[in-house]
Amino acid sequence: MKKHRLRHRQIASCRILIFLFFLILWEVSADLGWIDSFFFSSPSRVTGQIAALLSDRSLFLHVGITLFETILSFLLVFLISLLSATLLWYSTKLSEVLEPYLVILNSLPKSALAPLFIVWLGTGTTTIIMAGISVALFGSIISFYTGFKQCDPEKLTLIYTLGGKKRDAFCKVVLPGSVPILISTTKVNIGLALVGVIIGEFLAARRGLGYLIIYGSQVFKLDLVITSILILCLIAMGFYKSIHVVEHHIKKRIKT
Repeated sequence: MKKHRLRHRQIASCRILIFLFFLILWEVSADLGWIDSFFFSSPSRVTGQIAALLSDRSLFLHVGITLFETILSFLLVFLISLLSATLLWYSTKLSEVLEPYLVILNSLPKSALAPLFIVWLGTGTTTIIMAGISVALFGSIISFYTGFKQCDPEKLTLIYTLGGKKRDAFCKVVLPGSVPILISTTKVNIGLALVGVIIGEFLAARRGLGYLIIYGSQVFKLDLVITSILILCLIAMGFYKSIHVVEHHIKKRIKT
């Protein structure tokens, strides 16, 4: 346990040192003129931009809206994917009919769908959430269904031999056996949902980090653009760490 904890501390320390080195190099490069601070900004200018957003109380508004839209999109993707994959597993005929359509829909460029959502749903939160869902949904269904199909056939045979029904096989073998794939797909989905939400905010929002990026680029406030991008990086890291904690907790329960 001590070696395990020491290793995690070393990894965390290396990550922090790399991040601090990047910030110092970025600031020094801007101060010495190696890079143009107007185009590339600097940590001090980003800090000043964050202070300005805090002073007019708009930072938490924009961050909160993007967080809400991303989390809601992610939860809807998870629920719809789980239900759809379950139906496909229960019905072989249905899966054979729909699987090609899922592959085709998953291969579509999702950014091309956003203007259609605006025409169909208008501008607003609904359109942005739909954009977030569309980016992750079809790939998530395919991944969940693939995980369900890869469960141990011998365990399924044992369930049926002992008189179990298909529902018993799903609840006792398929779903528990697919937990690693569900978690790994979830890690990808949270990032894709965030990407979809930002695409939606580019086109149909008046609030949110995506809106700040578009607004800043239009009026050449590149400090605002880079600040918004860095905040998005922090949000993505927070999502990743949250799912990592949940994954660790689930694996711990499975082992015990």
